[in-house]
Amino acid sequence: MTETAKDLLGAEPEPGGGANLWRQRDFMLLWGGQTVSEMGSAVAQIALPLVAVVVLRASTFEVGLLTAAATAAFAVIALPAGALVDRRSKRAVMIVCDLLRLLIIGSVPVAGALGVLTMTQLYLVAVTAGVCTVFFDVAYQSYVPSLVRAEHLMDANGKLGVTQAFAQLGGPGLGGGLVAAFGAAGAMTADAISYVVSVASVAGIRTREEPPPARRADETLRSRIAEGLGLVVRHRILRRVVACTGTSNLFNGMGSALAMVFLVRVLHVRPALTGLIMAGAAVGGIAGGVYAGRLARKIGSARIIWVSMLVFSAPQVVAAAAWRGWGVLLFPLGSGIAYFAGMVYNVAQVSYRQSVTPPELMGRMNAAVRWVVWGTLPLGGILGGTLGTLIGIRPALWLAFIGSWAAGWFVFFSPLRHMRDVPQ
Repeated sequence: MTETAKDLLGAEPEPGGGANLWRQRDFMLLWGGQTVSEMGSAVAQIALPLVAVVVLRASTFEVGLLTAAATAAFAVIALPAGALVDRRSKRAVMIVCDLLRLLIIGSVPVAGALGVLTMTQLYLVAVTAGVCTVFFDVAYQSYVPSLVRAEHLMDANGKLGVTQAFAQLGGPGLGGGLVAAFGAAGAMTADAISYVVSVASVAGIRTREEPPPARRADETLRSRIAEGLGLVVRHRILRRVVACTGTSNLFNGMGSALAMVFLVRVLHVRPALTGLIMAGAAVGGIAGGVYAGRLARKIGSARIIWVSMLVFSAPQVVAAAAWRGWGVLLFPLGSGIAYFAGMVYNVAQVSYRQSVTPPELMGRMNAAVRWVVWGTLPLGGILGGTLGTLIGIRPALWLAFIGSWAAGWFVFFSPLRHMRDVPQ
């Protein structure tokens, strides 16, 4: 890795004399394993529905049901998952979840090769892999603070955010190539193999976590869930962050539901070019992850939370003003700005949550936040389709971008407005 490349990824020495993350072996193992795993998951997002459509000739309703099955676990089990993760080694939970996903996803190419693949199996794969993903994600986000020092959280979360954005940029293209080379079912093998890499990377981490506190005699699963929700609801800033993120996700869900229809039916973009246009957003996300830590140091790690939403994301509305011809370029420009600002915001707010939450509540806090903010995404999709029908696609898209920007007022009208940096 050259010095120039390191500088681009925000790896300059941190204040306070701490070792930078490029020389922290355990974080690099986690980051490297998740880079491969995220790419594998991005391939599966393309390959799994293609298996249903191409191999099993599934109907539109069946494909929609398959997509819903893959995300249903977040709404159903996120809260108990947080309570259970806080009672166990987060590293062990991650390894077990990856091993289970290896078996679950790997069953698809095996069944395809044997000629026994059915839609029932795909539904089971989507649901069970989704459950494992819920537990893994809650443990993963709660594990990072035990690997890096508090002053490195922004940098660590920024690097992990770059990985996610890069997977969204390159994963669909890689998935399409693998489907063309090996078939839809065969392409799922790439996702299965990525979990082997993830298991090896997590297993190689030497840092050991603090053991969870002893269980109280009067403690129940319900009381543990209530503790996590109570922390989020009672904390003056956390509840504003959740309101902001949930509202933004609601309007982002609207925009996602309308984007493809807007490009094809309003701007008359050829279907073959829509993927290239949509990739502009992922480029913005990569830039956001790269520069999040640097911007936070200049602006303030607390102040950046509302600045990213109200200042950085304001120009995103130009996407709804796109017109046919060269005006189409306004759409990837606006979407890229939205993704850039969203990535900076997410890195900052996740780092804030990790900084202010006691370790014994980390899993429950993350699960409670995800339960709320992910739950608004499907509602946004329904709202987008409804408003697009009632008031028109372009007006509904204007509303989606403006609403996503306006969500930032939740965190502006909070104690964050009077803080520069997050207390360590």
